[in-house]
This record gives sequence, structure tokens and C-alpha cells, in this order.
Amino acid sequence: MASENPPPAAGLPPSLLDLSTYLLSRIGRTARARLAERLAERGLRLWDMAVLAALADFGPQAQRDLVRRLAIDPSDLAKVADQLAAAGYVERARDRADRRRVSVSVTDAGRALLAELDALARAVQDEVLAPLDAGERRALQELLLRVHHGTGEWRGGP
Repeated sequence: MASENPPPAAGLPPSLLDLSTYLLSRIGRTARARLAERLAERGLRLWDMAVLAALADFGPQAQRDLVRRLAIDPSDLAKVADQLAAAGYVERARDRADRRRVSVSVTDAGRALLAELDALARAVQDEVLAPLDAGERRALQELLLRVHHGTGEWRGGP
């Protein structure tokens, strides 16, 4: 007769398994690694997806505003924007009012890519959350959003 209790988690100390923060960290690391691996198969990184998502959701942005919004180092953002622009996924232009500012916008190709990446990310999410039914997933999402907003971590990047 099979046990109704799940097997111990690879010898992890029960005191750690009793810490939600520890579990969130482990699950987050696993989910991030899986998504990063899938993106890498396409020659992309999490920051690429984050920049495309920010531009699609919020419209054209000054590069320095993207730096603040995504909490990314300015030189790292410049590299991401350069690579995305070279691939035709974003356009960069000098601001007419202030030539020191560079504005970044997503192209139609970038929107199409983002739709593909969103589907890929949702597939990874389905894998990670496979033990939960649809109602449990909705409840988890709501709880995670509450915690996320409560920590003030609403501006962090990937």
C-alpha cells in the first residue's frame, strides 16, 4: 500500500522544509534555471525577455528608465539593448528633445518573439506547478502577488 505522505526531499533537513522562504528560494532557483536553459537554446537570456516585456507592457522607454524599472546595471542594459536591436527586436533612437537620452521601443518582430517566449515561460511554469490543480495555481498566484507587493520588491528584474 502506497504512503499518502510525499517522500522526503532528497535528505533535506525537515527544519529547512518547514521554512516557506527556503522553499520559495529552492523552487525559484529551479524554475529560473529551467527557463534560462530554454531561453539559452534560442540564444537568449532572462534579461532579453524582461526588456521585451517591459517595452511591450509600458511602451517606449528611455534607456535610463528601463535601468530603474528593471533594476539592471546600465552597461548590462546597453548590451541587452544592442543585441536586441541588432536582431531587429527593438529600435533605439535619440530623444529629439534631449539628445543625451536614448529611447528604446519594441518592434513587431520583438512582439512576436515575446509571444513565443511567453508561451515557453508558461510551459516551464506548468512543469514546475504540475503538482497543483488550476484552483491551487490561481490561489498560489494571488498569494505570491500579495507577498511580492508586501515586500516592496515590485521593481526587481529577472
